[in-house]
Amino acid sequence: MTIQTPSPIVQVLPETAPFSEAQRSWLNGFFAGLLSLDNAGVTALSPTENAAVMAEADDGAPWHDPSLAITERMQLAEGKPLPRRLFAAMAQQDCGQCGYVCETYSAAIASGAEARLNLCAPGGKDTLRQLKTLMDEGGPAAPAAPASPSAPATLGPLGRCRENPALATFLSRRKLNGEGSQKETWHVEFDLSTCGLDYVVGDAFGVIARNDPRLADAVIALLGARPDADVGGVPLRDALIAQRALGPAPDALFQLISYVTGGETRAKARRLAAGEDPDGDLDRLDVLGTLHKFAQARLSPEAFVEALDPLQPRLYSISSSHNATPGRVSLTVDAVRYRIGTRPRWGVASTFLAERVAPGDTVPVYVQRAHGFGLPANPDTLIIMCGPGTGIAPFRAFLHDRQATKAPGRNWLFFGHQRRASDFFYEDELTAMKEEGLLTNLTLAWSRDGDEKIYVQDRMRERGAELFAWLEQGAHFYVCGDAKRMAKDVELALVDIVAAHGGRSAEAAQAYLAGLKKAGRYQADVY
Repeated sequence: MTIQTPSPIVQVLPETAPFSEAQRSWLNGFFAGLLSLDNAGVTALSPTENAAVMAEADDGAPWHDPSLAITERMQLAEGKPLPRRLFAAMAQQDCGQCGYVCETYSAAIASGAEARLNLCAPGGKDTLRQLKTLMDEGGPAAPAAPASPSAPATLGPLGRCRENPALATFLSRRKLNGEGSQKETWHVEFDLSTCGLDYVVGDAFGVIARNDPRLADAVIALLGARPDADVGGVPLRDALIAQRALGPAPDALFQLISYVTGGETRAKARRLAAGEDPDGDLDRLDVLGTLHKFAQARLSPEAFVEALDPLQPRLYSISSSHNATPGRVSLTVDAVRYRIGTRPRWGVASTFLAERVAPGDTVPVYVQRAHGFGLPANPDTLIIMCGPGTGIAPFRAFLHDRQATKAPGRNWLFFGHQRRASDFFYEDELTAMKEEGLLTNLTLAWSRDGDEKIYVQDRMRERGAELFAWLEQGAHFYVCGDAKRMAKDVELALVDIVAAHGGRSAEAAQAYLAGLKKAGRYQADVY
């Protein structure tokens, strides 16, 4: 991560603050910069005064909920200071894919220390457009601490940030689904021994994947360019495979098309660049689809490449324990494949890992330290884990870690998927852990095995009395999976359980859950 820090540095964050060293350094610098910031009528504040103002304006950050639509979050943040409104525009997953978490990314943008507005991969175009609007309305005119043009960029430690990946060796993949499954899920392993990376359970693994060459070739053909055309010192084909995103077309591409076309075509391109959908086909307009739609546009390879977004790394929850298997890391990956119209689409990193990278290949990777997601410090603490589908990944890691360290705390896993016969990931491992006593409870839910769809939140309610008893004994609760639906449904089920078995009103049950979150006893890894 490139960090720009004003000087002198004011130390306002203790070493125990839950940030990485790079984030702590940046935030200390950010607060120091507020001492001299006087832009657009903003009064300079001391770090203590600024913290007090932000705390008062925060109101508990009610918009920090990934299940809320961005429009709802922006309404809740209306009237707040710029950093809070930028914060509300983020995807609210704290996934770390941008190199920050949502709050520190928004603070970096607000101060001018981070100029890139397109790093929020889960937020996509919605977040980017909102950030641009907010910055146009009241963002800083210049970075709070401009870097010297001659100063070299400072990279974070090797393999610890997206800007400075290490090279790991791809070892193997094995399919986790049985015959008849509607999913394609892979257990993927890398060798870390040569690059020296380690990790703790709860961390995520960043993969710098490459686009499918077939897609790059199709784009080049429609562009009408030579694959070896020079674009910034790199052959066009190489740039499209390794450097540029070929997913949803960015607004800048529509803008470029509007510059080289006229009439109704120009008008449509401008409307698309503004976020409108004049022909009702926006869902089909990835980069290739856009070139199909605007086939009459003649784009130079260099301008075309400049209009595309950078290819972002992908983060995956680690599904192994360094204590159990030092020098190796494993991931649990759903290969994303679907169709829009007659065209097949596929996920960049997921299909890269599922089919295109070969054993022995080296891949640029990095470890993203977890933000508020990990095992309790006390190994005696009870843990309850809820991870359907690939959400099992960090909990497999937790269990392997507790097994390797002989942690005495009891463990309870809720796992679910479509069909037991074909979608019971790591069945042999989990069954053995149950028989050995490592797993006190293994509670399963299958949504396609009967007439009634059963999900993990349904099993939670069935075992509500026991689950609440575990919480009352100090258990930590974890959930991993889809942010918009599953994680929210699990949270609602937990509130119902506390109300029903704790004798509390709905409001008191919500307050109980809020207390768990504040104490770090309710942790989510969502995507």
